[in-house]
Amino acid sequence: MKTVTILGATGSVGSSTLDLIEREPERFEVLALTANCDVDKLAKAAVRTNARRAVVADESCLPALRDALAGTDIETAGGAQALLDTAAMGADWTMAAIVGCAGLEPVMAAVEQGGTVVLANKEPLVSAGDVVLAAAKRHGATLLPADSEHNAIFQCFDFDRPEGIRRIILTASGGPFRDWPVDRMRDVTPEQAVAHPNWSMGAKISIDSATLMNKGLELIEAARLFPILYDQIEIILHRQSVVHSLVDYVDGSVLAQLGPPDMRTPIAHCLAWPERMATPMAPLDLIAIGRLDFEAPDPIRFPALRLAREALNAGGARPAILNAANEIAVAAFLARRIGFLEIAAIVADTLDRYDPPAPETLDAVLAIDAEARRIAGARIVSGV
Repeated sequence: MKTVTILGATGSVGSSTLDLIEREPERFEVLALTANCDVDKLAKAAVRTNARRAVVADESCLPALRDALAGTDIETAGGAQALLDTAAMGADWTMAAIVGCAGLEPVMAAVEQGGTVVLANKEPLVSAGDVVLAAAKRHGATLLPADSEHNAIFQCFDFDRPEGIRRIILTASGGPFRDWPVDRMRDVTPEQAVAHPNWSMGAKISIDSATLMNKGLELIEAARLFPILYDQIEIILHRQSVVHSLVDYVDGSVLAQLGPPDMRTPIAHCLAWPERMATPMAPLDLIAIGRLDFEAPDPIRFPALRLAREALNAGGARPAILNAANEIAVAAFLARRIGFLEIAAIVADTLDRYDPPAPETLDAVLAIDAEARRIAGARIVSGV
């Protein structure tokens, strides 16, 4: 049996992972499940999967978790150190699905155990890519991408002969505002922005999809994951979210991975890799889909793409600053403190104001992240 830990078990990715594991319980032994503070959902999942340990990152939620699991043999723990200890339990397979930079240290703790770590959160490769990749190499860990786009590329990419690849193409749905003029986007509400036309996701990633910052972050991730030049990575809009990404070879062949817009498909690929496992999704019905549309993204309406590419090309601390400022700006938008178009403006302003040396350790990354958040937060408060 494959031992499994899910970091962020109560979010959309964690729930999809649990769904797959619970369909084939004879193949998987759940070591640990973690959540921030969703005690009810965490406890129920721990009982269903007979998990060895359940952990809440918010230690104030631990008494409620203990009460919910009273009478079971499931260990309970809470707090930041408990989360790190759990990530370091040595699971064969760890799903890293904690949103934001809160997931950085747990991911590193899992990587240092040398198992397979599946990346569903973007921060490890965006903010601390060089540090995480060096640690994975040092400890013999395998990193697998759970994002549908990077998983698609992973399935199509010839790692043995990368010189035969001309480019990789990331697809983006374009989000709910792909046809809106800029003036109309000024008055977007959080409810409108989280209403993604194709995917069911958490609030933060839904906002990132609406600004296309999500695709900018994926651009940086792709540069870390695949041995290819930065300018060989392209982004196109694909409304149907059926073609998840493509790899273009020098002989003119283009390999693409297609599937329904359901995270269980890429998660299942990672869960069973290098084998395959069944999922509950129906076979893809291309006749019912009827057509596949592609178009170039508008750089005027979606400046996040430019900001992300500039951060990637500059390297050093720039991607970490981009990510941190974006998290602060998205949170402010969701709290109705700023407008939708201000998200990218605040990210750009933070990048203009802060340019530290490249981080060489995880602690340095976290320090840069904290300072970028402070600067972005001050900009939101002051408005200038």
